[in-house]
Amino acid sequence: MTLVLSILLLTNAIFAFMVWPQFMKRIAADDRSTDADGNRTKFYSVHRKLITIALILAGISGVAGVVGLIFG
Repeated sequence: MTLVLSILLLTNAIFAFMVWPQFMKRIAADDRSTDADGNRTKFYSVHRKLITIALILAGISGVAGVVGLIFG
């Protein structure tokens, strides 16, 4: 069971690290990310925070998956 959960956690981490940075590039290029003066908007800031949290959680999942594989 530990092996299955560890693989699931690692799969989640790999998927997140593949998807979220690409999504951030799309957010940064979106017209709603900057105002008329070229300053970043709340749209950009909120997405940046959400993506940062998602990547932190992915990192934790990755570490937990590796620990599970090694010590499980």
